[in-house]
Amino acid sequence: MQIKILADKVLMGNAAAEHAARSLRQVLAAKGEARIIAATGASQFEFLEALTSAPGIDWSRVEVFHLDEYVGLSISHPASFRKYLLERLIQKAGITKYHLLDGDADPQTVVRKVGGQLKAKPVDLAFAGIGENGHLAFNDPPADFQIDEPYLVVELDEACRQQQVNEGWFSKLADVPAKAISMSVRQILRATEIIVVAPDTRKSQAVKACLEGEISPMAPASILRNHPNVTIYLDTDSACLLNGGMASKL
Repeated sequence: MQIKILADKVLMGNAAAEHAARSLRQVLAAKGEARIIAATGASQFEFLEALTSAPGIDWSRVEVFHLDEYVGLSISHPASFRKYLLERLIQKAGITKYHLLDGDADPQTVVRKVGGQLKAKPVDLAFAGIGENGHLAFNDPPADFQIDEPYLVVELDEACRQQQVNEGWFSKLADVPAKAISMSVRQILRATEIIVVAPDTRKSQAVKACLEGEISPMAPASILRNHPNVTIYLDTDSACLLNGGMASKL
C-alpha cells in the first residue's frame, strides 16, 4: 500500500486523477477495454473533475459500475448516487457502458442483476473513499469481510447517515434512508488496482484507524492493506493524525 499526501484537496484530486488516467490508458492499450468501479460523495468532487478532463482516454471503451446506492431513493433526489455519477462522470466523459444500481427497484432484484453483470469479467480499476466511520462503500462497522456476493443490502449506521447530513445531501438525519445496496468488501478487493481518495479533517480519525490500527471489521477500510496494489491519496487535513512512516508528501 502506498500513501500519498498532498497539500490540499485540489492538488490531491489532481494527483489521484493523473494516476487513474495513467492506469486507464495502460489497461486500454493492453486489453482494448477497461472495467472500473466508481465512488461517489463529496470526497470525490475534485478527483472526478480532474479525471473527466484528462486527455488520451477513450471512454467509449470503459465500462462503469458503482459502489453503492440508497434503497428507496429516486434518481431525481440530489443525494442519488446514480444522479451523481451521471452528472459528474458518465455524461461528462461520454461513457456509454454503465450499470446503475436502481434504488427505486426491488433491492434483491438489483443485487442479482447488477451483481451478475459485475461477475462476468474482472475489474481493472476501483475508485473508493473512506467514510467518517471507516466504512468502505456502505459497509459500515462491523463490516462483513466474508460474504462473497458482489452486492448486498445493508443497514446504515447512524454515523454513516449523519455524515450524509453533514455533507449537505440531506437536511436532517430522519431523511437519510436506513438501507442501501453496497458492493461487498470481497468484491472491491477483487479489483486489480484500487485508488482511494479521502480528504478533509473530518476523515482524519478514520484514516488513522484504517491505515495504522488493527485490520478489523470495526475499521472496514483497513482491509485495503491486504490488497497488493492500493494507493491512498490524502490531503494534509485527513493525514494530520498519521505517524507518517509509510506516507510520502508530494
